[in-house]
Amino acid sequence: MSYYKILGLEREPFSTSPDPEFFYLSNEHKAALYRLRIAVKLKRGLSVILGDVGTGKTTLSRRLFQVLKQEEDILFYMLLNPVYTSEAEFLSYLLELFRPAPASSALTTIGYLKEIEKFLFQKTVEDRKTIVLLVDEAQKLSEPCIEILRTLLNYETNEYKILQLVLMSQMELLPRIRNQKNFWDRIALKYVINPLDVADTKEMISFRLQQAGYTSRYPLFKDEAIEEIYSFSQGYPRKITMLCHDCLEQLIMKKKEFVDKDLVSGLIEKERRLNVINI
Repeated sequence: MSYYKILGLEREPFSTSPDPEFFYLSNEHKAALYRLRIAVKLKRGLSVILGDVGTGKTTLSRRLFQVLKQEEDILFYMLLNPVYTSEAEFLSYLLELFRPAPASSALTTIGYLKEIEKFLFQKTVEDRKTIVLLVDEAQKLSEPCIEILRTLLNYETNEYKILQLVLMSQMELLPRIRNQKNFWDRIALKYVINPLDVADTKEMISFRLQQAGYTSRYPLFKDEAIEEIYSFSQGYPRKITMLCHDCLEQLIMKKKEFVDKDLVSGLIEKERRLNVINI
């Protein structure tokens, strides 16, 4: 039997998969999501969301997709691992993503751009759709690929950009694009996601347990345990999630009723010893 069923839960509460249903919207994430929706609806063009590893960018992207897919006039496309060896490979993938029918023959860079431009104008101007392209892990984009995206952002009517581009990236992308003025100046929305504070950490743990079916009026994690989790994780959602998962496993193994500070401290000490060994 899965550990979560033993605890009276219906689902795994602390999976690290980017499930939008388990995405706790902190004030940081709410602000990012709200501003992204506005930028897309107003067709402002380029939005860049930055954050360290584990701050919830990928799950935020899934939540944005979940929200926007309900809009009939929005077509949403996503690149999850933007690693391409050449401009032609990148453009070929984009064209196939937008228009699944393969090109009749191999195209030049200009040929690919013309085909993509034709598709974007047809969908946005003639069919009155909004095209959203979200690139996750955008720090992996090569300089030629960034230049391709800059070119696509040049396509516009007198009123709006015909491609709504959202880049979700680790902080390392910032100095690269800041030095490219012709790209930097096109950014309509810049937002940095910061880690959670201790109150949000507590709310996140409670929210995920409720989403998993926890109904007891007694908290599964004591406040002292949550403070210890926050101190170790520094508010990074991924670290919180992984530590909480381990806590629940230990809760069952030690036949305890709730997660206390000692249980969390023991896990943290084991983690630190492992890190020392790996070094």
